[in-house]
This record gives sequence, structure tokens and C-alpha cells, in this order.
Amino acid sequence: MSGGVKGSMKTSKLEAEKLRKGKNKAGEDLDSLKTNYKKLHLSIRTAGLGKTSEQWRQEIKEEKTKVDQWEKKFQDTRARERALDKNLLECQNEETRLKARVVELKSRFTCTVVTTQ
Repeated sequence: MSGGVKGSMKTSKLEAEKLRKGKNKAGEDLDSLKTNYKKLHLSIRTAGLGKTSEQWRQEIKEEKTKVDQWEKKFQDTRARERALDKNLLECQNEETRLKARVVELKSRFTCTVVTTQ
């Protein structure tokens, strides 16, 4: 098997793991933002905290934008992970095919050596 396929597989595995960790972090961050948003919303309802309605609307808008950004990052990470998983599977299939080809060629070589002696 060539070093290129092994290297590609190792790279794909490392990238997939890195993306999984990033996806988990993005998910945690998204959950944290959602929790913070809910707390903020509760605070708004229970106390005015000296801000005008317009200031509150602006702050809510900014928080919603942050949540949307994190959601997009999460979805992008998920898509990259799926692509890397697909690439890893293709590399593993290629490795299997190449191993079978090596066995086939060794078998032919062995048969050729035996019949020519």
C-alpha cells in the first residue's frame, strides 16, 4: 500500500477528530448562548434594569445574531464532518481494494515462479 493513501487516511482521521471536537465546542457554545439568552429574557421581564425598550430590543437583536452565527458554524462543522467521514470511508475502501490487489499479484507471482521452475 502506498504511503500516500496511509497519509491521506491519517490526515482524514485527524481532521475528522478535530472537526468533531470543534462541533462539540460549537454545540456547547450554542447551548451556552441559548441559556444566556433565556436568562437575559427573564431579566428583561422581571426588571427593567434601567434600559429603554429600544436598548433592550437592540441587545436582544445582537444576542439573536450571535445565536444565529453559532448555529451556522455548528451546521458548517457538521457538513465538514460528514464530508471527512465520506472521504475516510473512500480511503478505507481504496486501502481494502489495494490490499486485495497485492494479494492477487503475490498469488500470480508465486504461481509464475512455481510453474517456471
